[in-house]
Amino acid sequence: MSSKTPVAILGATGMVGQRLANLLVDHPWFEAKTLAASERSAGKPYNQACAWHLDAASHAGVGDHTVVSCDADAITKAHGGPGLAISALPSGVAKTLEIELAERGWAVVSNASSHRMDPRVPLIIPEVNADHLELVHDQPWKGSLITNPNCTSMPLTIALAPIHRTFGLVRACIASYQAVSGAGYPGESAWDMLANVRPHPGDEEEKLAIEPAKILGTRSEGGIEAAPFVMSARCVRVPVVDGHLVAAQVETQRPVSPEEAIAAMTSWKGAGLQLPSSPDPIIRFDERRDRPQPRFDSHHGKGMAVTVGRVEACPVMGLKFFTLAHNTLRGAAGAALLNAELLHSKGLLPA
Repeated sequence: MSSKTPVAILGATGMVGQRLANLLVDHPWFEAKTLAASERSAGKPYNQACAWHLDAASHAGVGDHTVVSCDADAITKAHGGPGLAISALPSGVAKTLEIELAERGWAVVSNASSHRMDPRVPLIIPEVNADHLELVHDQPWKGSLITNPNCTSMPLTIALAPIHRTFGLVRACIASYQAVSGAGYPGESAWDMLANVRPHPGDEEEKLAIEPAKILGTRSEGGIEAAPFVMSARCVRVPVVDGHLVAAQVETQRPVSPEEAIAAMTSWKGAGLQLPSSPDPIIRFDERRDRPQPRFDSHHGKGMAVTVGRVEACPVMGLKFFTLAHNTLRGAAGAALLNAELLHSKGLLPA
C-alpha cells in the first residue's frame, strides 16, 4: 500500500482539475484517488469523461478511475471516509458542496471564489500569510476549509507582500492582461479574442481590488483585519494562452527607490516553509526592459515562481512595476496544491 495521502479532486474534468491530476503524478506526499465531476461524467472512466487538454501524459495515470458525482455522500463513500479534497469546482457548485464536505470532516482546499471573503475562511498564499491558517481552529465544521486567491491576485499579492511589509502600502492602481486559459475550456470565443483585447466582462476587477488586502491583513481576535490600503483595478483578456501579466503603480508610506524595491522582492523568503511546490526563488527579477513576458517567463519554477520587471520610479504614485505568473499553475491548481501541502505540514489533515 502507498504511504502517500490520498486526494479527492473536485471538478476533475475541468482545466484546473486536469492540472491538479497532472501535478499529483509523482508528488512526494499526495496521490489522486477520488475524482469527482458533474452528473454527466459520473460512472464513466476518467479517460472517457474527460477530454484531456494538457500537453502532458494523457489523464495523468488515473484514466481508469471511475468518476463519481459531486455529491458529499458519494465522494465520502468512494474515498472510504473524510480526507483531503482539492476543489477545482465552479463557484456555484462549490458554495454548497465545499461546506457539506467540511461538515463531514473533510479538509477542503478550494480554488473557487465562493468562500474567499468569508471571515471564517482563510485566504492563503503560504509564502505570504501561512499564519492565517490558525483560523481553521475556530471554524464551525468538523473538518476545515481554506482557499487560495484569484489567479490575477496571486502574482500581484506576492510582489506586493515584501513592499507592503517593508515600506507600507497606501494605495495602488492595477491593470491586468489575462490569458485565455483563465476562462477554462472552451473559454473565450475566438471571435472575441482574435486580433483583439477584451475588457473583462466578469467580476475580476472586484476580486483583484479586495483580495490582496485580506491576504496581507493581520490576525486579530475577530479573524483577519484587512490591510489598510486601497486598490483600483482594471482587467483585460488578451490573446495569450497562459500567464497573467499585471501592471502595478503603488504609493508607499515612505518613498522607496526602485533599487530598494527590487532588493525587498528578490530577497523575499516568505515564511521559510519547506513545501514541495514552493519555488526558490519565489520572486525573480528580470532586468530587461521587455520582460516579463507570458511566453518566456510563466514557466519559471515549474510554473510556481513570480517574475517582476520594469521596477521604476513613478511620477504619480512613486513606484511602478510589472509582475507575472502562470495563471493555471501558480494562480490556480498549483496554488491549491501548495495550500494542501501547508495543511499537511501542520498536521491538519484528517487521520
